[in-house]
Amino acid sequence: MSIMSDPTTVDGSVRPVTRNDFEEPTQQQAKQGGTVEAVLVERDAKDLAQLRTRVERLEARTVLEQAGPAVGTTVSGRYSSGGVGTLLELRVDVDGSRPMMRISGDFFQVSGATTNHVGSFVVDALTATSTETSVKLTGRGRFSFPVLSPHVEVKIPRSTTATPHPGQATVRFSTDGGEPSASYLCTFVSPHFRSVKLEQDSVAGAVPFVSYNTGSLPQPPTSPARVLTVPASYAEAGIEVQIAGTPDVIPTDTAGSDSRWNDAELHNAMVNHFSLWRDVPQWQVWQLVATSYVDDGVRGIMFDAGGTFQRQGCAVFYDAIKGDDAANQRAQLRTYVHELGHAFNLLHSWQKNFADPPQPLGPNGGLGDLSWMNYVQNYQPLPPAPGGPAAYWAAFPFQFTDAELVHLRHGFYRDVIMGGNPFGVGAAEIDVGLFDDPVVDNSGLTLELRSGGTFRFGEPVVVELKLATTNLRGCTTHGRLHPKDGLVTIAIRTPSGETRTYRPSLLRCADQEIRTVLDADRPAIYESAYIGYGKDGFYFQQPGRYQLRAEYSAADGSRVLSQVHQLTVRAPRTDADEDVAELLSGDEQGTLLYLRGSPAETLRTGNEALDQVLDRYPDHPLAVYPRFVKGFGASRDFKDLTAGRELRTRRANTDESIAQLSKVVESSVGEGGVDNITLNQVMRRLSRVEADAGDTRRATEVMDEMVGIFRRKNLSDHVMRDIEAQANRTKEENTRR
Repeated sequence: MSIMSDPTTVDGSVRPVTRNDFEEPTQQQAKQGGTVEAVLVERDAKDLAQLRTRVERLEARTVLEQAGPAVGTTVSGRYSSGGVGTLLELRVDVDGSRPMMRISGDFFQVSGATTNHVGSFVVDALTATSTETSVKLTGRGRFSFPVLSPHVEVKIPRSTTATPHPGQATVRFSTDGGEPSASYLCTFVSPHFRSVKLEQDSVAGAVPFVSYNTGSLPQPPTSPARVLTVPASYAEAGIEVQIAGTPDVIPTDTAGSDSRWNDAELHNAMVNHFSLWRDVPQWQVWQLVATSYVDDGVRGIMFDAGGTFQRQGCAVFYDAIKGDDAANQRAQLRTYVHELGHAFNLLHSWQKNFADPPQPLGPNGGLGDLSWMNYVQNYQPLPPAPGGPAAYWAAFPFQFTDAELVHLRHGFYRDVIMGGNPFGVGAAEIDVGLFDDPVVDNSGLTLELRSGGTFRFGEPVVVELKLATTNLRGCTTHGRLHPKDGLVTIAIRTPSGETRTYRPSLLRCADQEIRTVLDADRPAIYESAYIGYGKDGFYFQQPGRYQLRAEYSAADGSRVLSQVHQLTVRAPRTDADEDVAELLSGDEQGTLLYLRGSPAETLRTGNEALDQVLDRYPDHPLAVYPRFVKGFGASRDFKDLTAGRELRTRRANTDESIAQLSKVVESSVGEGGVDNITLNQVMRRLSRVEADAGDTRRATEVMDEMVGIFRRKNLSDHVMRDIEAQANRTKEENTRR
């Protein structure tokens, strides 16, 4: 659709938006500018991205043109009613820095010494009346719960120069018929719309970020040079970030030589070390400044995305962004603000259509957003404008987009508060069929989703993703195919007809610029993903047929869809099948499968359940999965950040790891066991563990066996070349261990 003009009359007054302001491309337009499909694609990319901004400008213009001259200080900020019973926290956002022309609020019930959240509302379209002495704001609210009085009126006396803050806000609610309902008198509390406490700790050797002067390097001429800290960056968005307590520096002298952190260690560290942590919603978040992640391409991670109360912990990795020069200080600021943004339930720029409620994507599928939440190297405005890091930094004003500001300032309480609704909640509303096939696809890429097709009840569901090129002259993109990197989304339709989106328990921010070339020599790349458990718990809990479809966001913004893949979960056939399935169920077991093992005390019950499978049903086909978890978990050192703020390392148990992983290999040589990609990972890990145990000869034999096993599976030539290269690299690494 195309927006034909600004909705103003000849005399400049505002008129309502009508259906005539939008039109579809005609055949004549198609003749002038190409095919109808081409016109649609071009306009969808340009005009739809501008629709929200244009409408918001219209709302702002309505307020400003109806308002009188501004006198005294601004009225925007946070207000609160007092007393007992129902309490209202009100947010007014109509003047000051980047006003979003909204009012919103949260209701709380005060009973004795307890206060409970009741619900939230926001008025998205305001009518404003302003005089020298007061401001009146009215509109119909959108509520998080059913109401009979949706109309909201707020009156605020303007302050004088003698009083720095506005007067008390009178808030009245009324029915559609104008009948008055509840009313509140709210006192000004803060110019910030929300306030959160940040507890930040670091491990020894990781230097926390302090500040960056945005004028140190070229930036947009419209963006003023200023010194930004993390709290200052959020203050510009209207959010107060308070540093809670004195940051701890965690000694690493007992942690051993391994400075890399894995997912299991990060989750364990948050539960044990975050002194403000409670398994409840609260405006508090923990950030760990760690040394490095197990994946070199990851600068940060929002790792607290499992269990009931999520988004309370994130980490940044110093080794990936360290440096005292201006460019590295700038990168550190962006990474810190980005990861905290996830804790506020902000998604990546290209994922906002999976938010709750779904938000329109910005230019070029979101990759054209100038936002903290975009990836620098993925920045790509509409062609022919240049993209990439240089273009991003030249245009980035160090701020969130308008849509992100609306979420931060006015999102419903449980959608924003840490420990509230799960990360990205609402993505489950996306239907497999709503992954629309593109009208035009010149991406040169195809995506295939596949699996074994049939799974036992309780069996961990693992799928394989294949990204291939249709242009054998060469196609360049990123190679991030795992859903936890946020660039692949998988929709799942259950046997009962419900459609959910798989949401991984951990969201890695793999924002390092790494490109993969697909051509005649290497026409495809592959990834294996366990999607049986994630933020919403288990996804395949009922027998029957499931439909899956995946979407890949390419480096240039193209969205490549897989075919609809079908798989079946069989009902248990024996008592043993039912017992094993039950022992593999539970959040702790799902977390262990996702983390590929962890000795954390918080997961003790899950580990005991997996032990029962091996003790009672060692020959059951699904026993391969507890062995996989146990073998991987025992293969690595585990940094345990204890509640006593001591960093200890539990050493790998090489004997246990070799025993368990060897049995996984035995079970997977034929048709059973784990999938091929997982088997590849198991055998390379087994080879490394053999080398760590001092048996370099056996380590080499394992790699030779791996090549032989896959050669007998009659895999394609380019896949075998990759496997042989992996085997040779592992052998070389083993000689240096």
